[in-house]
Amino acid sequence: MPPIPFRTQLLKWIGNKQKQADAIIGFFPTSFRMYFEPFLGSGGVLGVLAPKHGVASDGFLPLMEIWRCLMSDKEALKHHYAERHELVKAVGKQAAYAKVLADYNAAPNGADLVFLCRACYGGVVRFRKQDGFMSTPVGIHEPISPDSFGARVDLWHARLQGVEFHHEDFGSAMSRAGRGDLVYCDPPYSDSQAILYGAQAFSLPTLLESIAACKARGVRVALSIDGTKLSGRKLCDIPLPDGLFEREEFIAVGRSMLKRFQMVGRTLEGHEVRDRLLLTY
Repeated sequence: MPPIPFRTQLLKWIGNKQKQADAIIGFFPTSFRMYFEPFLGSGGVLGVLAPKHGVASDGFLPLMEIWRCLMSDKEALKHHYAERHELVKAVGKQAAYAKVLADYNAAPNGADLVFLCRACYGGVVRFRKQDGFMSTPVGIHEPISPDSFGARVDLWHARLQGVEFHHEDFGSAMSRAGRGDLVYCDPPYSDSQAILYGAQAFSLPTLLESIAACKARGVRVALSIDGTKLSGRKLCDIPLPDGLFEREEFIAVGRSMLKRFQMVGRTLEGHEVRDRLLLTY
């Protein structure tokens, strides 16, 4: 029998690739030395792959506080979530979310963010450009129970024993990859994610330079980037250097989560998405 897919998400997050991870991993080399994921986000591909040796990183510090806590003190991470979930019983979901959101915006931190990720609308963690405040409203769903979250923490902790977690920009992370290593990049998408965390400062040309440097060192790189939107009627035209990528594949994603957030109550049949997967090998 084929293995049971790993579908248990730790964090709700826009652009999460966990449902598509098996398809993406199917295009990875059959063997590699070290795995690097420099745009970690909610770690959907990382969690499914569960590499023996890996380095996962992100430039967003509150997010990396969550991942570091997962591995260094998982009971503390469970406590962070449970403590904030208790507010739901005390004052109701709306007021509890508003309190944690205000605390986070006053002093961004992973302990608040882990609850906000699970309780915000559709996992669309977005920030206002003018002041960096998280602006996502509370979700219509009930946040999962502390027991359920704790079970997820245990599962993820066990799967990622071989992974180091770093707070650093993608350029620094990718510069440490060497011959025989694999780098998987899932950056903010230029066509649809300009409102999301860190996306305003993201530079695709700089990433492409880092990918070229990796390729020259014998590092294999896979890049998820804008593909087709509007059920295939729009191809997102991303300027790419000639000869950098050897292969292009398309991964079916389903209906746009961002459009679901923006078009509450309206049909989404016309917003099927396919991501482009570019390979340097």
